[in-house]
Amino acid sequence: MERPTEPAQKESAATARPPLVRELLLVAGLFLVYKLGRQLATGHTAEAFGNAHRVWDLERLVHLPGEGSVQSAMLHGDTLVHVANTYYATVHFPATAAFLVWMYLRRPGHYVWARRVLAAVTAAALVVHLTFPLAPPRMLAATGLVDTGQVFGPTVYGASPETDSLSNQFAAMPSLHFGWALMVAIGLIVATRSRWRWLWLLHPLVTLLVIVGTANHYWLDAIVAAALLGIALAVIRPPGRTAPTTRSGRGREDAGNPVPRTPDGQDGPGVPEAPELVGAGR
Repeated sequence: MERPTEPAQKESAATARPPLVRELLLVAGLFLVYKLGRQLATGHTAEAFGNAHRVWDLERLVHLPGEGSVQSAMLHGDTLVHVANTYYATVHFPATAAFLVWMYLRRPGHYVWARRVLAAVTAAALVVHLTFPLAPPRMLAATGLVDTGQVFGPTVYGASPETDSLSNQFAAMPSLHFGWALMVAIGLIVATRSRWRWLWLLHPLVTLLVIVGTANHYWLDAIVAAALLGIALAVIRPPGRTAPTTRSGRGREDAGNPVPRTPDGQDGPGVPEAPELVGAGR
């Protein structure tokens, strides 16, 4: 089958790509709303620590592996824990932004889908942050975990939640670090066809080990993020793949299965060809 010409591909991509300025304003607006919303969830110290004890006890009740086992492996060397802290502090936003930029430029139809999914997951996470403040395991003495960011650096949080004006440290559940990383991997797997595309799952896997090993999140934070993402993906479906157009103007599927024509040239069931009529009358 003939491949579509380069101008046709560019024209199709340009038609599907939303306006750049509008998308920049939309994404920036969503991010601003989320940051302001997180600030509304600050405080509630007693409630956040009470919920932390409940989450910790629930994880032990259902026999989830201890977060301490991941951190113990990480603390075998200063280099490893420093790399984990750096990954936590620097990869989250740039990786997600790079994913959206690449999707916008190379897969505009999938970009709209990915942006909607990320917005839905982030909005749902904000609701949970507001209704279920949760202190991370690094703050809970019962866990016996080390705040690796404060001890080894770098860290993105202030020393005290009460004086931290840049972030809400009581917004551990769900983990958007993990939820966004998982969506980046799923989005690239869906939008590409490389045999190596499944390696993108390493990003959420490494992110999971990092957020747990640095004591910034519980296992349940990642589980809830994955559940919210699963719901969003079930509701917001990715675009279907349309068949490339040949020079004759037909897709590959249509090329092998011509559409019957009516006598006036319109698509439709039409009238059988003359040879079939002759055969039927014999």
